[in-house]
Amino acid sequence: MTSAPDRPLRLAIIGAGPAGVYTADLLTKAERDFEVSIDLFDRYPAPYGLIRYGVAPDHPRIKGIVKALHKVMDRGDIRFLGGVDFGTDITLEDLREHYDAIVFSTGAIKDADLHIPGTDLQGSFGGADFVSWYDGHPDVPREWPLTAREVAVIGNGNVALDVARMLSKHADDLLVTEIPENVYQGLKSSPITDVHVFGRRGPAQVKFTPLELRELAHSKDVDLVLYPEDFEFDAASEEAATSNNQIKTMVGTLTNWLVEEQDTGASRRLHLHFLQQPVEILEGEGEQAGSVAGLRMERMELDGTGNVKGTGEFTDYPVQAVYRAIGYHGSEVPGLGYDERRGVIPNDAGRILGADGAPVPGLYASGWIKRGPVGLIGHTKGDALETIGCLLEDQPGLWTARNPDEQAVLDLLESRGIDYTSWEGWLALDEHELALGAEASSTGPVARERVKVVEREEMTRISRGILTHHA
Repeated sequence: MTSAPDRPLRLAIIGAGPAGVYTADLLTKAERDFEVSIDLFDRYPAPYGLIRYGVAPDHPRIKGIVKALHKVMDRGDIRFLGGVDFGTDITLEDLREHYDAIVFSTGAIKDADLHIPGTDLQGSFGGADFVSWYDGHPDVPREWPLTAREVAVIGNGNVALDVARMLSKHADDLLVTEIPENVYQGLKSSPITDVHVFGRRGPAQVKFTPLELRELAHSKDVDLVLYPEDFEFDAASEEAATSNNQIKTMVGTLTNWLVEEQDTGASRRLHLHFLQQPVEILEGEGEQAGSVAGLRMERMELDGTGNVKGTGEFTDYPVQAVYRAIGYHGSEVPGLGYDERRGVIPNDAGRILGADGAPVPGLYASGWIKRGPVGLIGHTKGDALETIGCLLEDQPGLWTARNPDEQAVLDLLESRGIDYTSWEGWLALDEHELALGAEASSTGPVARERVKVVEREEMTRISRGILTHHA
């Protein structure tokens, strides 16, 4: 066991979303007998990861989480380096040179695969890709083909409900959020009338939460449509609905909506379907060849344990677009092992494992790239705590950086022409977006707190002090 040298432990965290920020925060607060110096890297010019680019803009809980993350970063004891892409701008070898330990919290941003025919048709979309578009992700196209009148959303998690709500909600009702201008214009021109959300199991097995469910009822001029035949409960469902308060709340809410028959003659309808499994995305004929023309679903039935089995009864729904929202999947990180099935970096309680199955000294994982894309954002704190616990146990042997000087990393990035951004730069961008909101409020129909800047180059210019007008 080597003793700590007379300098801070240098830690690099890759990914400045909730997992990365929580990991940094917990280490700064942990009981320890050594100093720490933490650099938090992100491939995007702005921090917050999933909160900025993966959660619907009309979510009421966003502001609270952002405020908590802002408070951590604004203390000044964690250095933010944005606009730095791991694997291209900076490598694992570079990090080993300048840091004693590295935590990967790169999250999961791509869609999980849905293995049915027709997913490659025009009009078949990944839910995560749509989320990236409406959240103004800097690396996705500015346009989205919103031409369908009838749309299917496959999935019964929070992302599926976000996608369905954003598709069915009137664009003007989103102006009070930080929705980018191009997204507003795209949704404004959408001809959509019906959104169908399909879940494979019953109302007692849904994966969304009461908050997301209740938000559906807040959309103006959107009727909720439910179907009596979907409200089937087996013994396991009845037990879950009586023993689990969250499930009880959701089943009660859905059942009340079913009884109330909310048919107000609204211009748009949001249909909730249960006990239906996708079989095939159907292709059109003639001029519609190569495009989505429908979705074939198989009726399922509960088997007594809360699971389902097929009935052999099929229904074709005439839709012109299908959004696959069955979950996220992590991406491979250059230089590290990868579990393709789970979409994670192989690890033991956060210690990254090598090809031989043994922990690689100084390498750790936290968040979804560690455990898979499950659980709510709040669960990330406990996950980060476990990873930090491992790092603290290992710390006597971690002082390995050959060039730990804090300035050396900045010199390296500058020598490579990397226009990295800082926390001070984010504050400038944040102030700029708020000013755009104030400007839009003075000329528009509603008060807007913020208008999000979308283009990566403009985000970087503003963050680095070269302000330009955002059209």
